[in-house]
Amino acid sequence: MTTAGYRHTGTSAFARQMAVEPDPARPGRYRVEVDARWNCPVVPQGGVMSALAVAAMQAELGRPDQRLRSATTVYAGQVPAGPVVVDVAVLRRGRSMSQASATVRAAGGDGPGHTTVAVFGADRGGFEFTDLAMPAVPPPEACPSFRDPRPPEVPERPGFPFWDQVEGRAALGNAPWEHYVPTSSECAHWYRFDEPPVRDDGTLDPLAVVALCDLMPSSVGQRMGPGTPEWYPPSADLTVHLFEDARSEWLLAHLRARRATAGYASVEAALWDPTGPALVAHATQVMVLTFPDGPPTGDARLPYDQRRGDGG
Repeated sequence: MTTAGYRHTGTSAFARQMAVEPDPARPGRYRVEVDARWNCPVVPQGGVMSALAVAAMQAELGRPDQRLRSATTVYAGQVPAGPVVVDVAVLRRGRSMSQASATVRAAGGDGPGHTTVAVFGADRGGFEFTDLAMPAVPPPEACPSFRDPRPPEVPERPGFPFWDQVEGRAALGNAPWEHYVPTSSECAHWYRFDEPPVRDDGTLDPLAVVALCDLMPSSVGQRMGPGTPEWYPPSADLTVHLFEDARSEWLLAHLRARRATAGYASVEAALWDPTGPALVAHATQVMVLTFPDGPPTGDARLPYDQRRGDGG
């Protein structure tokens, strides 16, 4: 069952990407063509694919009164850009709360793909508090953009198509090429879609918030500091808890890496709407640390301040 409220037919590139179509030949199956513009770097960004899974679940449930509350994705296999199928199973359809799962795969493929489990629920009465605080940072217009040229002595890296759709601005922390002594993994970035997927009521599509939650690796780099060997952070999973609707096009992602060991890192993000400020979402993730030149050994495994041996 598909409802008009969940067809994501807006004019932004993200809204168009979320427009999944039901397969009339197979109940519970949805089809979509995933644009390579979301590649990050060589396959579509995991958060966008999780959002697609949620879009298909919303369509299958057909309950716009039950908004997305929580979604957890396990990235078992890569799903490339191109034709994609999403198979949805409604686990429970309740009067005020429902649960569903969805698996995203390349059309015609038999690989594992990505599987997402989500909870949808209507508003209920209850307690009201937020035991987190948005960090004090400069506004987006006062922060350097990820699109700014690097210093002349720092080589440019190949661009990711995803970052041609989403702009990031550094609000708290250090650039990877800076020389600094790290003391924490804490950092924060402003994020904004170039074409913000704003709904008719003026709020940002919650599926866009899901996508922006999958941008946490810089917290690991912030803690490791200068001289870190080249590494990449494919996602093992992603869990997002949704709270408030966002009315700002810019969201602040406040990031921390809690632990890195045995080739994995546990990271978290709090996404803030500065107009409240309001906590829009909280996300956690395990990422797999991969090293093109082989994993580091000895002191190279440690943050810069510990490699120096003097505590900074």
